[in-house]
Amino acid sequence: MKYKLYPFVFFLMSLVVAAQQNITVESIYRGRFRTQDMDELQALKKSNQYTVLNYNGSALTTQINLYDFATLQKKATIIDTKDHIGMPMIDSYVFDSNEKMLLLACNSSQVYRHSFTADYYLYDLSNKQITKLFDFQIQEPTFSPDGKKIAFARDNNLFVYDIASKNTIQITKDGVKNAVINGICDWVYEEEFAFVRAFDWSKDSKKIAYIRFDESQVPEVSMPVYGESLYPQMLTFKYPKAGEKNSEVSLHIFDINSQQTQKVNLSNYSDFYIARMQWTNDANVLSAQVLNRHQDNLDLLFIDGTTAGAKVVLNEKDKAYIDVTDNLTFLKDNSFIWTSEKDGFNHIYYYDKNGKLKNQVTKGNWEITSFYGLDEKTNTLFYQSTENGSINRAIYKIGLKGNNKVALSNGTGTYEATFSTDFSYFIQTFSSASQPTTYTLNETKSGKELKVIENNTALSSSLKSFNLPQKEFFVLKTEKGNELNAWILKPKDFDANKKYSVFMTQYSGPGSQQVANTWNTIDDYWYMMLAQQGYIVVCVDGRGTGFKGAAFKKVTQLQLGKYEVEDQIDAAKTIGNYTYVDKNRIGIFGWSYGGFMASNCILKGNDIFKMAIAVAPVTNWRFYDSVYTERYMHTPQENAGGYDDNSPINFAKQLKGKYLLIHGSADDNVHLQNTMQMMSALIQANKQFESQIYPDCNHGIYGGMTRIQLFNKITNFIHENL
Repeated sequence: MKYKLYPFVFFLMSLVVAAQQNITVESIYRGRFRTQDMDELQALKKSNQYTVLNYNGSALTTQINLYDFATLQKKATIIDTKDHIGMPMIDSYVFDSNEKMLLLACNSSQVYRHSFTADYYLYDLSNKQITKLFDFQIQEPTFSPDGKKIAFARDNNLFVYDIASKNTIQITKDGVKNAVINGICDWVYEEEFAFVRAFDWSKDSKKIAYIRFDESQVPEVSMPVYGESLYPQMLTFKYPKAGEKNSEVSLHIFDINSQQTQKVNLSNYSDFYIARMQWTNDANVLSAQVLNRHQDNLDLLFIDGTTAGAKVVLNEKDKAYIDVTDNLTFLKDNSFIWTSEKDGFNHIYYYDKNGKLKNQVTKGNWEITSFYGLDEKTNTLFYQSTENGSINRAIYKIGLKGNNKVALSNGTGTYEATFSTDFSYFIQTFSSASQPTTYTLNETKSGKELKVIENNTALSSSLKSFNLPQKEFFVLKTEKGNELNAWILKPKDFDANKKYSVFMTQYSGPGSQQVANTWNTIDDYWYMMLAQQGYIVVCVDGRGTGFKGAAFKKVTQLQLGKYEVEDQIDAAKTIGNYTYVDKNRIGIFGWSYGGFMASNCILKGNDIFKMAIAVAPVTNWRFYDSVYTERYMHTPQENAGGYDDNSPINFAKQLKGKYLLIHGSADDNVHLQNTMQMMSALIQANKQFESQIYPDCNHGIYGGMTRIQLFNKITNFIHENL
């Protein structure tokens, strides 16, 4: 049936169009679309309560507030910085085990991605007294389990501070910048094993175990820091590239009373990593996870705290590699929970204290994505998984024997949980591509929602005026038969009879996921802005990405960039055949690994892609770090072809389309060397391209107006070339 549109209808339609707001780069990166979140949410262990850090931006003060899980009622303000003259804003905080004292980090100064130094204040909750610990910044201060001492790192050495006497003893004295580090990870461990604090207290507070890094033989990287001074300063640090010398690591146990140190006997290993270490619930048993350099063999060691002797209690091998996690959890009797991909999907396993498998707790063609903990009173485990589809996350509980499984979330999207100490309640965090982040109080027995804490209705309401396009999730099947998760954004005035340019975005790194049913990232609003401007935006997770099983993820082993690039090219071909797509106007974008991919796509898919934008790309895997690169590629000495056949730098002569290279000059992760040598290769191949270097910016390229200038530049490049 057709309706006749009268003039007043056209008038009303024009008002609707006029009322629609357009997204701008400035509005995105000035925080216009930020959600309301529960910052620094921590569940207390001694009571059914939780704490949240609240910022007062106008007054430049911070509060740590205490709430009751059962009622959500605010019980107290633990500390408000406005009540303490000269007190800086709190960046983060940690309780002692008795929850009677707090360590407050202020004036944090970033070192690398995760590490920082800070001024630390000790706050006594009983008498409201606050004490600045030192007149210098320290790293990773950690309460002893009895709450009487604090271990910390400074200038590559370890120390112990006695709270009562205020005396400090020095555990190590050989720490030297760019030579020896005690108790804090070196650059590559921090970046690729994702931890900073490499020391831990025994449960009886009598010993401290720590990893010592001898990086004296590791090659150095130097980069200029320009600043505003007359001469640039040089930043020099140790960075082991693929196939080069790593830090020599050793494990040590320091006795607080005798002040003596023992070295753990790891003489059976050579060229190895200590990927994790922690004391078990037995005060005399230390655990350590030792990986070989290929990262395809992992030993879980139990180490005697008196003799420093080590024994293997669990061994895992993999044809490709083993992902290290933080899911190792010890029960009261020192039996333990472990997660593994050994049956093809990541699942929970239960072992006795001697490393004998008691049972596999979870099974199925889906993945455990977070382990939340175990209620030992009821022998019930709590976890997050992909049981509701690989792009979704759901919360479950299950008996330790693998029985009585109950879903605690009941919708489609991304659910997370923070449980109370007795597991009777949890704060549920939910979002989806159509629902901003919502926090609710739920009871654990059935998962029933009891009360809404925050649902970001103000943001939802304000977004209505933008008339945003909605992500459509689908499975893209390539001509080769590969089924890949994908989403597409179409202009709101989409007309199937028109031909549109397509802008593809991706990351594609091993185990990653960009196609996820969760609320918008900041960059999602930029994609929506492009859709408002008439582009179709598509994201495809190719082979090698995560959460679809080990076989899908690990197919890329020894040849990073082969199958991932093939899948992006094949996806572009499939999309190009859509009736509403102009197959001659397809572009691709990516950052870091995604920049590596975008570069390869414009070169190896030069008949498919009209343009590409690569931000901070790896252009030669020989330039990247040892731990990451060798996990997937082994060393260049062992696998030269795998490196050379998939590094963009070797295919510069194949460039046909428009190419924009972007990098920060102070990128300590993917070094500017990657882009500089890519430029040299393009120049020598007599290829025209565009580039932008951001002075003193690291891998994230941000600060001040930087992100706004960056994304305006990228947007203009798209307009001009797609």
